[in-house]
Amino acid sequence: MATRTVELEADAFEKLEAAKWAPEESFSAVVRRAEFPQKAHLASDLLEDFKQRAGCSPLSEETLDKLAEIQRNPARGPSHWEEP
Repeated sequence: MATRTVELEADAFEKLEAAKWAPEESFSAVVRRAEFPQKAHLASDLLEDFKQRAGCSPLSEETLDKLAEIQRNPARGPSHWEEP
């Protein structure tokens, strides 16, 4: 299996070392069982992504604002708002 060299700051290394279940456990095993939260994808994030990739968004600011509001308040889903 291919390997990669990774540089870690001291505090990150200590955290990884402390996460080992046994002294012989590899850092690869520790990272494989680690769970990382998924980044939230808000409508405003999508707009920024569109702007960076293509220069403009196919969605209006108003629509993106409504989508962001729905993500913050799921009870106010699409059945509670109309398309602009």
